[in-house]
Amino acid sequence: MTDWKTRCARRKQSQLDSIPREWLIEAPPANQMNVMQIPRDSALLSIRELEITETVDVEVILQKLASTEWSSVEVTTAFYKRAIIAQQLTNCLTEIFVEKALQRAKELDDILQATSKVSGPLHGLPISLKDQFTMKGLETIMGYVGWIGRYADSDCVLVEILYECGAVPFVRTNVPQTLMWGETYNHVFGRTVNPYNRYLTAGGSSGGEGALLAIKGSPLGVGTDIGGSLRIPSAFCGLYTLRPSYERLPYCGAVNALEGQESISSVLGPMANSMSGVKVFTKAIIDAKPWLKDPLAIRKDWSDKEYGLVYHGGGERLCFGIMWDNGVVRPHPPLHRAMLITKRALEAAGHIVLDWEPHRHLEIYKNSETIFVADGGEDYRVSCELSGEPLIQSMLPDEGAHETALEEPYVKRLVGPPYHRNTYELWNLHKEKRELRKSHLDHWEATISRTGTGRPIDAIISPAVAYAAVPHGLNTDSFYTTLCNAMDYATSVFPVTFVDATLDHRHPPHEFYNHEDEAIYNLYNSGLFDGCPVGLQLIGRTQEEEAVIAMTEIVDRALRRFEKFHA
Repeated sequence: MTDWKTRCARRKQSQLDSIPREWLIEAPPANQMNVMQIPRDSALLSIRELEITETVDVEVILQKLASTEWSSVEVTTAFYKRAIIAQQLTNCLTEIFVEKALQRAKELDDILQATSKVSGPLHGLPISLKDQFTMKGLETIMGYVGWIGRYADSDCVLVEILYECGAVPFVRTNVPQTLMWGETYNHVFGRTVNPYNRYLTAGGSSGGEGALLAIKGSPLGVGTDIGGSLRIPSAFCGLYTLRPSYERLPYCGAVNALEGQESISSVLGPMANSMSGVKVFTKAIIDAKPWLKDPLAIRKDWSDKEYGLVYHGGGERLCFGIMWDNGVVRPHPPLHRAMLITKRALEAAGHIVLDWEPHRHLEIYKNSETIFVADGGEDYRVSCELSGEPLIQSMLPDEGAHETALEEPYVKRLVGPPYHRNTYELWNLHKEKRELRKSHLDHWEATISRTGTGRPIDAIISPAVAYAAVPHGLNTDSFYTTLCNAMDYATSVFPVTFVDATLDHRHPPHEFYNHEDEAIYNLYNSGLFDGCPVGLQLIGRTQEEEAVIAMTEIVDRALRRFEKFHA
């Protein structure tokens, strides 16, 4: 039997061989950290291809495709070339299938030419997919050596619907081994880095999507989220995303870790450089009636009424609650400044902003993380034993790792030593989670007494992570994101600003909540993070995707207007 390292080397070489030679570029110096400008400077992309790939409004791309101003072949080619540049700079891709994607694009161009009708709401649009979404005839490795050579004999439901909507799936993107990391590294494809600063992580587990989209190698990507895997990379890479509620979008047929764990469902969602991409994707998938293909998908049509914020005063005078600090880890200065900017922008736009009081946050986090490890790690061991590869215990690089004072993440102390919990113990965790959801709902409803709108707080704004992108191996915080997975709150992420070393000075020490809070405080050095994107999350209620999209658009417009007048 071939040893696992040899299998990895062969598969990585196979990936390299799938790249057209003429799309290879000269590698930048290893000490060049920011590579965001290289696609423009590389001379690989024509002026027209730069125009196409730097059009971030997905609705504009779709309009130009529908009018035949741009063909699907040229749009797919442009983004493919930029994706291959992104791969060479950040190591963000897994599956590369140029011929298959271009053949699909040509078929769509031919249909439009012959019928003068688009093939669906996503006609001709190239879409990148996280390495969980199976496509017939392609491997789905999902970060495990033992999954090399595992070819799909059918498309997952999402891919079926994307084809029906006229989309062009064109690349798949990197993930961490086990998926259950906030960074992206596995033995097969290696580590994905952040194009804003390659010394820093792009996040995870949808980190391949984050890096690819940040460098504009895709107009729209699809990731997944069980504890923050859409929102962490989006925050680290300056993107927009939506973490929908359980089963609102179809997951059937996609591969996953912890399959059979159904208390906290993994969900899929869009990632993009504009909110238009988030809305276009979500509406297209829901309009395709996914419940007819996925038995778990909720039978709920897209609601223009909810998008119009009928349950939120029509959106005229919204009330937001800002979670400045969750009582577990205090955010770094750039996150605090981002929340201040957002508060002022919303107040300038006529909305109300109150302080959100965290409620049983640590209890919720402990319950969730205990559910995730209820099998004692059996799921990971079984997958690793297929090849004999070791289970990755740390995301720290073998060489050149950034110094850290955190020897053990706080979550390990909360949950305790791993062991295989029995059925009754698991049922009690589920029971506790239901009680926590009810308690958090009552806490939210009680805010009606202080909003002045006759409604409870419409949405919560908080950090997605306590910091901007950190050095590889140091992303230990999912305290802010996991709340939404446990409570099943529809949640978005939106970019606000960038770390500015001249503004984001270190705050005085506070009374630390725990040893990880202290380590995160000590990690802050504005020079290390300078220039990195800073994003926040907007938290709505369960099954409230349309309203969360609309409220995020309102926040985004307020921020852009505020920025214009306070530059």
